[in-house]
Amino acid sequence: MDYPDILKTDSEVIVIGPDNESSFRNYWDKEDLPFIGLPDPDHIVLTRYGQEFKLLKLGRMPAQMLIDKSGMLRYVHYGQSMSDIPSSSEIVALLGS
Repeated sequence: MDYPDILKTDSEVIVIGPDNESSFRNYWDKEDLPFIGLPDPDHIVLTRYGQEFKLLKLGRMPAQMLIDKSGMLRYVHYGQSMSDIPSSSEIVALLGS
């Protein structure tokens, strides 16, 4: 991931996941992730931003969003599979535009 490049755009990465706090913290610690993680086991935030759940694909589909500091949604990509995720370089390019 191009996390340092994202920070240079005065942006932050926040990952929201469906796991409980304990599972989320264990994963974050194990992977030593430098950005913010928000557990959302009741799917409140995930549902509010329209992340899809597809039973036949075994769960929540990836969703990437750019939200500006005023809370305005500037970009959204709803993935159709777990591999349908924009590259970090694509995200950095969008942040720079």
